[in-house]
Amino acid sequence: MVKGAATRLSILTHAGRLASQVGLEGLTIGRLAADLALSKSGLFAHFKSKEELQLQLVEYERLRFLDTVINPAFEEPPGEERVRALFEHWLEWPRRCEQPGGCFFVAASFEQDDRPGPVRDRLADLQAQWFDVLARSAESAVKRGQFRADLDPMTFAHEMYGLMLSGQLAMRLLRDPDAAERTRRVFEKLVARSRARASAN
Repeated sequence: MVKGAATRLSILTHAGRLASQVGLEGLTIGRLAADLALSKSGLFAHFKSKEELQLQLVEYERLRFLDTVINPAFEEPPGEERVRALFEHWLEWPRRCEQPGGCFFVAASFEQDDRPGPVRDRLADLQAQWFDVLARSAESAVKRGQFRADLDPMTFAHEMYGLMLSGQLAMRLLRDPDAAERTRRVFEKLVARSRARASAN
């Protein structure tokens, strides 16, 4: 990796950790330069504005989410197994990607939801894509006879993401040591309610 690309990667890695704690608006070129012992002019050469820094960080985290959550889950067979894999990989993703403030996208989405502009638009697009991934995975389980034929995949996606968010709140804000296991138990109930009943012979 050439020096410029390595420096940019180092900046984005640190920026992602920092943004999970202080938000995208808390990121400044001055703060990053001080933290990484870089000159402001050197850092500015990589990101011409705060907005450009934010957009590039969102893209960097998108790629990490793909590598950490979606791609490994899609190695599992379509249907319930893939739904389960998406859930487990998502639950582990803040820890595996060393995000001290929890999930980058949860924090950024709540922060940016009433801030019109390219950053909010990109985050909204990515969240819509995530709902679509969850819904299509549930739909695949329906097609395979694993989930009920009358299951609405998008409703399932909303329920699944809702319990993910409540788990995140319990883990981060409430510091509940049982939050992860409780979230898993609630997920098991969601899956159980969604399963197709075995036909009577």
